[in-house]
Amino acid sequence: MDSKEIVYDVPMFFKVYKDGSIKKYRKHDYAPPSDNPITGVRSKDIVVVPENNVTVRLYLPKITQNDDKKFPLLVYFHGGGFVIESAFSTYYHSYLHSLAAEANVLIVSVEYRLAPEHKIPACYDDSWDAMKWVSQQANSQQETEPWLKNHAEFSRVFLSGDSAGANIAHNMMMRASVDEDKLGDGLKLVGMALVHPYFGNNEPDRIWSYCCPENPKTDDPRFNPAAHPSLLSKLVCSKILICTGGADFIRDRGWTYYESLKKCGWKGEVELKETEGEEHVFHLVKPTCERAKALMKWLANFFQRSS
Repeated sequence: MDSKEIVYDVPMFFKVYKDGSIKKYRKHDYAPPSDNPITGVRSKDIVVVPENNVTVRLYLPKITQNDDKKFPLLVYFHGGGFVIESAFSTYYHSYLHSLAAEANVLIVSVEYRLAPEHKIPACYDDSWDAMKWVSQQANSQQETEPWLKNHAEFSRVFLSGDSAGANIAHNMMMRASVDEDKLGDGLKLVGMALVHPYFGNNEPDRIWSYCCPENPKTDDPRFNPAAHPSLLSKLVCSKILICTGGADFIRDRGWTYYESLKKCGWKGEVELKETEGEEHVFHLVKPTCERAKALMKWLANFFQRSS
């Protein structure tokens, strides 16, 4: 039992006490970067913005010695409701190792600051810093990160994420589409794959309203892009895959985003695939089940076909 007075509680995510302290309901296990002897995928960490501890974990698919093979580049944002999880958790480390091997993509997985300790837009700002770092690798004539320099195909760049990470992926694509702070000509954003996206609707949302005090309403375009079709129509990418779970408690958010994309005047191609009977981010909890394997194949096919 808590002896301190609770003033705000979001079950499964966090609670806030009267003295201002915060307790997360779930903590993640840390997985260090590693090389997978079975798949040949290698990983390593790079600090992008030291003052905010913005870090990326790279996943390089199997290559042979002196191999200069290029891979599509995938920038990935982890989920967790903006509040929990990490790019370095055992969930995501294992999943992205597998995805790099299955899809044959070079992955940049972003570690961003979490709410509510760091209010929104910290997660977006950190993710944009990571995007700018990737852009610098593509546009720089100077010394660049060797894995990206030698093996990233910067003309085939995808953004992806699950849950809140899918929300962040959308917002990074949106920002790249309309922001004056452009990413440069060396980076071509081809598409997005959004898995079980955490978007808002017209109902109050306890996570967003507490973690985004600058605009707690659910019509914020960062949280509810479907409510802003004129903005949605400006997405610069040409292909989007949306994956939903038939038993996901926010299944309707992905469908609403899909329908809005089709109606808003955006000129690209959008596809929605649904896994019947499965709940939110089931593929992370049950990665070896047949439906999780099918979902990974959908993603792999999307990245390769869209390249």
